[in-house]
Amino acid sequence: MNQISVQEIAQHVSGKLDGKQDVLITGLEQVKQAKPGQLTFIGSQKYLNLWQQSQASAALINQDLELDPGERTLIRVASADLALAQVLELFAPAPPQSASGVHETAAVHATAVLGKNVSIGPGCYLGPRVEIGDDSILHANVTIMDETTVGRRSVIWPGVVVRERCRIGDDCILYQNAAIGSDGFGYRPSADRKKLVKIPQIGDVVIGDGVEVGANSCIDRGKFSSTTIGDGTKIDNLVQIGHNCCIGQFCIIVAATAVGGSVTIGDYATVAGEVAISDHVSVGSHAIIGGGSIVIGDVDSHQFVSGYPAAPHKETLQQWASIKKLPAILKKISRSQD
Repeated sequence: MNQISVQEIAQHVSGKLDGKQDVLITGLEQVKQAKPGQLTFIGSQKYLNLWQQSQASAALINQDLELDPGERTLIRVASADLALAQVLELFAPAPPQSASGVHETAAVHATAVLGKNVSIGPGCYLGPRVEIGDDSILHANVTIMDETTVGRRSVIWPGVVVRERCRIGDDCILYQNAAIGSDGFGYRPSADRKKLVKIPQIGDVVIGDGVEVGANSCIDRGKFSSTTIGDGTKIDNLVQIGHNCCIGQFCIIVAATAVGGSVTIGDYATVAGEVAISDHVSVGSHAIIGGGSIVIGDVDSHQFVSGYPAAPHKETLQQWASIKKLPAILKKISRSQD
């Protein structure tokens, strides 16, 4: 069992110890479930009262929160959430082992170019003129089709399919069964309106450096030109990105979101879970879209919108409050008419 002292942890996160100094930590857990020997974290005022009931031996805590450690240990830090990320790295188990080289069951085209220390797992397929950068790992049953490039140190988990002519940057992670570069959903009624005509999708997908794409998410290729994902953007599971979208740098797009075709999202925007964004909408940099919202119009930079249709968040809250009052208002009107 891995054991790390609270002194080592405090030093690792540039924190200040408060309370017992000789505690050994064997793992991490949420404050309610934590047991002796475990470290938890307290990032806001609403969790302070849980410390007394918790069995955790120590906690990372925001330095602006007041709490008595009692007979236990607090590690005071600027941000418990960010410090927790650093501590998790200390306790993280080793990733699945992937030997360098090409597994005997993989099919790699003769024209594919592999960098140094590349790992190609069982059942993978690499098409003509594919390029894989140094130190990248393709786990089992990954398909990389013709003329696609994958950058250095990228990790592609089982079942991922990257279609032809796409470009994946350095230090990316594509989680299991993600689909990159499928045809955009483009159809128009025929002249006689008796069938649907498929519009060819001849563009590609360009994914920047440090991007993560969650399990079972789909990013469609452009009708022409590219669907682009900016550096550092993180896309959750079960997200749909339509053709010719332009997603900025360091965006967060949360699970079950559907982004229509030709949408532009600026840098550092946050799109919460189960959001739907209509085609051709523009979302500004640093904007926030609340969970479950349906966006049918442009969103300004730094704006927080929510609801259906999405509106400034304060307006949406006022609308919801008014709706709750309607039954009482209707009852009052009914009585006045009797």
